[in-house]
Amino acid sequence: MSANDERPVFAIGHMHMNVVDVGEAYAFFAKYGMRGILERPAFAILELRGGTHLILSEAETSVEPGQRAPFDLMVDDVDAVHARFVEDGVAATEIERGNIHDSFSVTGPSGYTIPFNSSHVAGVV
Repeated sequence: MSANDERPVFAIGHMHMNVVDVGEAYAFFAKYGMRGILERPAFAILELRGGTHLILSEAETSVEPGQRAPFDLMVDDVDAVHARFVEDGVAATEIERGNIHDSFSVTGPSGYTIPFNSSHVAGVV
């Protein structure tokens, strides 16, 4: 790390999510902005901003309806992202305006509830 590098020292390398249908989950996340890296029938990898990888693995059992995803996602324009989900017919909650984040959730692959938050990044990331 150089003396001029203002980024935080650490980043999340990998997140993991078990899904019933890896192909369906991969297509969902790729459609809404993750970069596809690898797709196989029971295993896939997508990339988020900053290089974090979302690992999708085939689940042995389905998740409980409405189970929260093992992560939340931050976006620069929460209103535009929300509008896109609504336009596409994805089940989405209303945006809740907060002191730190504006937030909403969608029903995503395998029935997971995926929270989306407005970004409040400080400095260079």
